[in-house]
Amino acid sequence: MSALAWIVLANVLSTIVSISLAALLSFRLLSGLVDKLVCMSAGLLLTVATTHLLPESFHSDADPFVLGWVLLAGIMGFFLLEKVALIHHTHHHEGDTHHHHHGHDADEARRGGWPILVGDAFHNFGDGVVIAAAFLVDVHLGVTATLAVMAHEIPHEVGDFMILLNAGFAKRKAFVFNLISGLSAVAGGVVGYFVLETMQGLLPYALLIAAASFIYIALSDLLPEMMRRSSLRRSLPEVLLVLAGVAIGALVTGGGH
Repeated sequence: MSALAWIVLANVLSTIVSISLAALLSFRLLSGLVDKLVCMSAGLLLTVATTHLLPESFHSDADPFVLGWVLLAGIMGFFLLEKVALIHHTHHHEGDTHHHHHGHDADEARRGGWPILVGDAFHNFGDGVVIAAAFLVDVHLGVTATLAVMAHEIPHEVGDFMILLNAGFAKRKAFVFNLISGLSAVAGGVVGYFVLETMQGLLPYALLIAAASFIYIALSDLLPEMMRRSSLRRSLPEVLLVLAGVAIGALVTGGGH
């Protein structure tokens, strides 16, 4: 199967599976499972970024000094995008174990459902490019990157569903529009394939931006969620789940280069 076929298939499956599971979790409010996914996805994202995406990028002929600056620019870029609300990562909903005031998601919903969908379309387009870059290096890396994207998208989409429902969307309408927004990942994958395939010199930099995205999401959003809980009874399972995410990332790619 060609690289383009892998990229399209991976993005279609990632979108459909993540949004379908998120809908199931959202409509039944299975908050405990969402929290577990957040923990595991943090470990998986960091493992893929630091043991695969970064080494592949720095193994190229590109100047390591320039690559370092690109990585920093990527992390700062995601920070600035989030500050101006162009991207977001929400994993909360009413009745969960996070310490938010009652009506937290209703407050979130005041931002409106449509801006959430538009912002997600751009975010998912970027995920598609990330998956394309990974598959252009190696099928195993592509599969791992797809799993990493899916792992963080499921709790992310749960947050989106709750915001859309609180904004007045019916369940069916929220699912359909979230799916349409999510399928922009396929467009991102196709665009990423043709751009990176014809301009191979850009591939190391695309991998760095992908690594920056994974590192930023894990360190700014997923891990801080766990730092709010201090009891050993809660902390130990979270640590074990993060390590499980690391193990999954290592196993899928054989644990090495």
